[in-house]
Formats: sequence, C-alpha cells, structure tokens
Amino acid sequence: MNLTAMNPTAPIESRAAAVAAARASAIAIGIGVVWGLFGLLYMMTGGQAAMQAAVAQAAADNPDAAAMAGAMGGVAIGMIIFFIVIQAILGLVQWFKPNIIIPIIFIILVIYGLGSGVLGLMMAGSMPAGSAAPMWLTVGGFVVMIVELVLHIAGARGASKIKDFETDLSDTF
Repeated sequence: MNLTAMNPTAPIESRAAAVAAARASAIAIGIGVVWGLFGLLYMMTGGQAAMQAAVAQAAADNPDAAAMAGAMGGVAIGMIIFFIVIQAILGLVQWFKPNIIIPIIFIILVIYGLGSGVLGLMMAGSMPAGSAAPMWLTVGGFVVMIVELVLHIAGARGASKIKDFETDLSDTF
C-alpha cells in the first residue's frame, strides 16, 4: 500500500494511484473494526457491569427500569458485534470493489460520531456517575475517528478519480 495514497491532498495521476487512494477508506474501516473489538472487549470485561450499575442507580425508584438494566448489557454487546460485522463486510467490499458510496457514508457517520462524542462530553456532568466510558476509550475513539475521517476523504477522492480514469479510457475507443 502506497502511503502517499492515504494523503487526501496528494495528486492522483493514474488509475493505480486512484485505486490505492480508494482503498484508504477500506483501511479506515479496518481501523474502525479493530477499535470496535477493543470496545467489545471492554464491554465484555467490565463495561457491561458499570453500565448496568449506572442504569440501576438512575432507575432505583422504578422496578421496571431496574429489570431492563440487566437486559441492556446483552443488547449492547449484540449491537456492537452486529456493527463490527457490517463494518468488516463494507471494508472488504471497498477493498475489492472500490466505490464512492461507502467512503461518503462513513464520512457522514464519522462526522456524526465526532459531534455526538463532543456533545456527550459536554453533557457528562448531568449523567449518572459511572455511566460514562473511561477516558482512554473516549480519547482513543476521538483519535480513531479523526484518522478515519482523513482516510475516508482520501478514499472518496480516489474512488471519484477511478470514475474519471474509466471515463477517459472509454472516450479514447
């Protein structure tokens, strides 16, 4: 993999460079899968218990909410696994058949994730104690999302250029 292809400002002068740049988005998705596995590991070790305790504390007056707190951990783990699998599939699609739709979708999702993460930090004081993720997970998530954003932008540029090179080839025949 050519590292200059991952630079969203690098010139793309050939179809091979365009494919390499488009694959930067697949690499970003791969980074997201690995980070998701870290989040899954956290949830399976101590995060689930911390989340259940925070919800139970917040819902101490409501027995129905306390019962629901126990089920939330399993649902959260199931959703994490589901999204990791979806990301892995989309990453493989982007690697083997680069297109512009996947990077654009992920650019939107990463921007949404950054915004909701910042909003979550701003609201951290109004949440029950213990409900927030540990700081290493929060900071790591922001770093991962920023790296992913840069790579997805490079991927979108590369996929766009692939179309341009295909159009140029069809015009010559």
